[in-house]
Amino acid sequence: MEKVKKGPGPKLRKKRPGPFLQLGVKMYLIIGLGNPEEEYSKTRHNMGFNTINKLAEQYNIEINKSKFQGLYESAVIEGKKVILVKPQTYMNLSGNCAQEFVNFYKVQNENIIIIYDDMDFEPGQVKVRKKGHAGGHNGMKSIIQNLGTDEFPRIRIGIGRPKYDGDDINYVIGAIPEEEIPKLNEGTEKAKEAIIEILKNGIDSAMNKFN
Repeated sequence: MEKVKKGPGPKLRKKRPGPFLQLGVKMYLIIGLGNPEEEYSKTRHNMGFNTINKLAEQYNIEINKSKFQGLYESAVIEGKKVILVKPQTYMNLSGNCAQEFVNFYKVQNENIIIIYDDMDFEPGQVKVRKKGHAGGHNGMKSIIQNLGTDEFPRIRIGIGRPKYDGDDINYVIGAIPEEEIPKLNEGTEKAKEAIIEILKNGIDSAMNKFN
């Protein structure tokens, strides 16, 4: 009986590494601070969340995955690999979530961007810094404590101070007067643009442009 010769068979295509896995591609971890939505979505303490939401909307990103005590999604923005995160631990424990993401993805300190509200500036103002202390912000205190460093970029969004001393808690988690909303929206819009500027041209450019 004549032997049947076996052909070489179908060629298997080699899988190319995705753009996120190639050497030399920076990964950015962008974390907006806030308290779980919807209950706190319209409060001053959620400026970080609101900024992340605006960024996601502009680039058609849905942030609906859940791990490490946070909602997140990975995407490409301006040619950079980013992970957008909204911690779900409540503000004072934000560092628990941030630390898990940093450890898992091995993100360098200079590529961690934190966005949060700041009473030291008037509503609508934005400040970009490379590093610095928490300035009395409990969410930032938690992140600095968990990461063991304060040397990472941050974008601070002004919310102003309460009219009466000792009213800080009610001020940051209470309802926002209608007349103040446009100014706060202006701040989150600037913060969103600052993130984009960092991704495109670096933090020095963002500091020159927005500070």
